[in-house]
Amino acid sequence: APPRASNGSREGAAGTWLRTQLAPGEVITAQSGAFERDPQESSTTDEELSRAGSPGSRGGSTSTTPGYGEKRLPQALIIGVKKGGTRALLEAIRAHPDVRAVGTEPHFFDRNYEKGLEWYRNVMPKTLDGQITMEKTPSYFVTNEAPRRIHSMAKDTKLIVVVRNPVTRAISDYTQTLSKKPEIPTFEVLAFKNRTLGLIDASWSAIRIGIYALHLENWLQYFPLSQILFVSGERLITDPAGEMAKVQDFLGLKRIVTEKHFYFNKTKGFPCLKKPEDSSAPRCLGKSKGRTHPKIDPDVIHRLRKFYKPFNVMFYQMTGQDFQWEQEESDK
Repeated sequence: APPRASNGSREGAAGTWLRTQLAPGEVITAQSGAFERDPQESSTTDEELSRAGSPGSRGGSTSTTPGYGEKRLPQALIIGVKKGGTRALLEAIRAHPDVRAVGTEPHFFDRNYEKGLEWYRNVMPKTLDGQITMEKTPSYFVTNEAPRRIHSMAKDTKLIVVVRNPVTRAISDYTQTLSKKPEIPTFEVLAFKNRTLGLIDASWSAIRIGIYALHLENWLQYFPLSQILFVSGERLITDPAGEMAKVQDFLGLKRIVTEKHFYFNKTKGFPCLKKPEDSSAPRCLGKSKGRTHPKIDPDVIHRLRKFYKPFNVMFYQMTGQDFQWEQEESDK
């Protein structure tokens, strides 16, 4: 049984809402229904991880990790969400001198858990006293076992979730898969169980990941809201320094990553990171970020907005934060 439960043993409210959106007799709750594993979700390879996890490795981190210090289990995790802006957040927080983070995604709490905590510790970079060890694996947020497993490692682990308008996130998710598999069906075909009846296919991972309230209920069984920071993927683009101030405060760090660390790249359409103290070229996210989205039928987007709206409202209520995704859409 979970050490703490926010909603007793009853089915979560998000699960109830989801059931009303599905075909008659079909039930998917936070505890049932396997998530699709998207092989394109991470660029991390088994070879990279085994190299990072081998004794004497530097933890797979491309930041300037000292050759001294010791490897520790992470005190903070970026747990989601896929295509929300987790890579941008990781690169920005790694500019902080008191943070050491793994560059690759370890996928420990979803795919590599059987390898044990010692393997996981070996993947981490070395840190000095006072430095924070971090990693990011966006699929943790939608993995049923992840909250329990992380809680059993350290119940005071700080969790960061980067969220983004779920409609935009779903299209971005599809765009990424399409770039690797051009033969897949259109977004419109995959998004519906029945296009005529307007039944959204909530079992498709691109749609399901964006039902944030459903996934959050699972985490609140193990962690108090005070240990989870929700970062706006939209504001990470429009005001990266403002969002990073919240992240640094949450982690108990001095606000060292500020406006001077960012500049806006007009070609890519989002901020890039620069290190003000050196003359090296600024670091922008790779060409896999900022892809042009395919044109989606406006009616499909309208139906998706309608599908997500009750979940978004519930998510706002659960977190105490209004991400204004509906307002953002009405402005378009």
